[in-house]
Amino acid sequence: MPTIKRRTVLFADLRGSTALYESLGNAQATAVVTQTINALAQRVPVMGGQVIKTLGDGLMAVFSVPAMAVASALQMQDLLESTIAAPHAAPAVARLKLQIALALGEVVEMNGDCFGDAVNVAARLLDHAGDNETLITGELYDELPLDTRGNYRSLDRMHLRGRAEPVDVHMLPPRSVDATATLMETRFDLAEPEGLQVLWRESVYRFTRADLPVLIGRGSACGLQIDEARVSRTHARIDWMGGGLQVVDLSINGTYVRFAGDDEVLSLRRGACTLHGSGEIGLGGSPNEVGVPVLQFSVMASLDDTVPMRLNPPPGRA
Repeated sequence: MPTIKRRTVLFADLRGSTALYESLGNAQATAVVTQTINALAQRVPVMGGQVIKTLGDGLMAVFSVPAMAVASALQMQDLLESTIAAPHAAPAVARLKLQIALALGEVVEMNGDCFGDAVNVAARLLDHAGDNETLITGELYDELPLDTRGNYRSLDRMHLRGRAEPVDVHMLPPRSVDATATLMETRFDLAEPEGLQVLWRESVYRFTRADLPVLIGRGSACGLQIDEARVSRTHARIDWMGGGLQVVDLSINGTYVRFAGDDEVLSLRRGACTLHGSGEIGLGGSPNEVGVPVLQFSVMASLDDTVPMRLNPPPGRA
C-alpha cells in the first residue's frame, strides 16, 4: 500500500572509478568500488536513515530527520577522504571523488522504493555537484540548525533537467582544497584576487567577489549565459574558494582551461582548478578546437583593473 511521507532524499555518486578499472583490472576495481559503496551505505542507518538502493557507483537513501541526513552526507565525505589517505590505498583510489545531493519534500513509499518530486529533485541536483561537494535544496537548508547554515554557500536558483520551476540550492564545499588548485597555487605567489573579467565574443563581464558564485551555461538562471550546442544548461561555476577563484566543471562535455603563455590545456571533468593571470576557458572542448565556445578571462588584482585584451587565437581558429 503506497504511503506519502515527508522525507529527506539523499543521492550519492562515486566518480573516478574508470581509472580504477584501467589500473587494477575489472575484478579488483569492482571489489574496491563495491567495498567503498557498502562502507558509505553504512553511514545511513547510524544516522536514522534507510538505504533504498545501491546504484553501481552510488546509492539512494531517505531520512525522516533533515539534520541527520546532512550529518550522514558529511560522514560519507569524511569516510572517502580517510579511505583515500589510507597507507595501503592504491594510487588510483586517490582519484575517487564523491558527489552528494539532498532534497526535502513529500515522497511516495511503495514496495521498498520511493518516488516523488523530492526524489526527482535530488537525482537531478546530483548532476550539478562538483568533486566532493554536497548540494542541498533551500527547503532543506531552512530546516537545518542556525549554527550550521554558515558552512553553506548559496548557489541561487538552478534550473534542473526536466523541471519547469528553478530550485534554490546551497553548497557545502569540499573539506579540503582541490588538489589541482593546490598544485597551481604552489607555482605562483598570488595575492587574493578581487574578481574576474570575462570576454565572450564582443561583450565583457566583470564579476567581483561579492557576485560569486557565478554559473556559466545555456540555462536562463546562469549569470553568464552561453547559448551554444556544446554547452550544458549548467556547464561550469566560478567560485571563491581557498582564498582564490576556481572554475568548477559541472558539464557533460567538459571544461578546458589554458593559461596565457602556456601551451598545456587542463581538462576538467567534474574537477576544478584555480584561475590566475589570464587565459582561455573552452566550454565542451579544448580552446584549440575549431567551433568550441571560448571565454577569455583575466583575474582582477583590484577593482580598478582594465578590460582584458583579446588573446591571439591559435592557428586554424578565427
